[in-house]
Amino acid sequence: MTFESLGLSAPILKAVSEKGYTSPSPIQEKAIPVVLDRQDVLASAQTGTGKTAGFTLPILELLSRTKPQAKRAIRALILTPTRELAAQIQENVKEYSTYLDIRSTVIFGGVNQNPQVRTLRQGVDILIATPGRLLDLQAQGHVNLNKVEVLVLDEADRMLDMGFLRDIQKVIKVLPGYRQNLLFSATFSKEIKELAGGILKDPVAVEATPENTTVEVIQQRVILVDQQDKTKLITQLIADGNWRQVLIFTRTKHRANRLSEKLEKSGITSAAIHGNKSQGARTNALKGFKDGKIRVLVATDIAARGLDIPLLPHVVNFELPNIPEDYVHRIGRTGRAGASGEALSLVDIDEYEFLDGIQFLINESLPSEKIEGFEPNNRPGDNPPPTGGGGRKPRGGGGRPKAQGGKEDRRHSKPKRSGGGGPSNRNKSGGRPGGNSGGNKSGASSGGQRKKTSGKRW
Repeated sequence: MTFESLGLSAPILKAVSEKGYTSPSPIQEKAIPVVLDRQDVLASAQTGTGKTAGFTLPILELLSRTKPQAKRAIRALILTPTRELAAQIQENVKEYSTYLDIRSTVIFGGVNQNPQVRTLRQGVDILIATPGRLLDLQAQGHVNLNKVEVLVLDEADRMLDMGFLRDIQKVIKVLPGYRQNLLFSATFSKEIKELAGGILKDPVAVEATPENTTVEVIQQRVILVDQQDKTKLITQLIADGNWRQVLIFTRTKHRANRLSEKLEKSGITSAAIHGNKSQGARTNALKGFKDGKIRVLVATDIAARGLDIPLLPHVVNFELPNIPEDYVHRIGRTGRAGASGEALSLVDIDEYEFLDGIQFLINESLPSEKIEGFEPNNRPGDNPPPTGGGGRKPRGGGGRPKAQGGKEDRRHSKPKRSGGGGPSNRNKSGGRPGGNSGGNKSGASSGGQRKKTSGKRW
């Protein structure tokens, strides 16, 4: 399969070629023809699969077929949950539309609105936005959405997790009733299906990878260690391994700040990125990380999606997320575009319940180990961590809590300890399920081999 065979015009193909891409990824192969056919799409796409191009390329193609009017109107609206993801999509749209007469811009909160308003007044064809800033500017009369032809909800599950459901509903009320709708989500919860049912009209289901599976090229490891020893251990691992680019996830903003400060004191350049940081500080931290000036970026789950960091070799879960799906999104920052990567989780005994929920979700038992000098001091009555991947229902840590008003750091109760044996060696139970086309979703434990595609891709 080539990009030429997908029905894209010469100017778009030229821009894609200049980016160095030679063959489309599976999500692009399946989504682009359907979008060009102006059908609604319900897509399950794991982070790092190239889904952004899966909807931006065909939207550019559709809009370019009509000559823009003298006064441009917003014809495509792309909603995203975070500022970083919005900025990334805008960057991709600009690159792909280099040889087209298409204008685009991005708006999000946390920065002065005046430059965004000035750009909107000049007229744009494509608007990428976070829901809050969009509604704010729309209420002020700076945004007119009555000409929108295509609506995209990207990372829809994340938007619901962050409490954006009501904002999404408000946006939809001011859009034209006749439009094309594209919904992309890494997971399909009950809430996502209800949202899709109220927006999409006879959608075509598109799936690139099984829901909640982890990329095959990511090497996943678990190190059992006491919470109070984690900082010293990760500092030693980074120094001894000479790791040059490491993304570390914590569960709270306070922990992210403290860990970053301690790494700096140990001589390892580091920066923290989370919701309390200004947009300027977040942008500078991310740029320094990409440029190699900062070795370690410590982030909360706000950075789990939307960070476009090519060839990121190491992702570390300093603390496991209490929502299992967030584990998939976190480690999806590495192993992108077919490159290999390592996902390391530092697990304290009080996180065994979360580990069990994660293993159940991904249907895989993660290999665990202990590092000499950092062996955990199990308390009397403590049990070894449970194994996952056996098809049984997770206890405690396996559910998705209701959204809590968009709060970044979701609080949780201390998990109960559970029994079971220690994690066994990695044991995948089937790879990608068969019949992975159209919308036939099967469990992650089904048989079938992962398809390999040639050429460079997203």
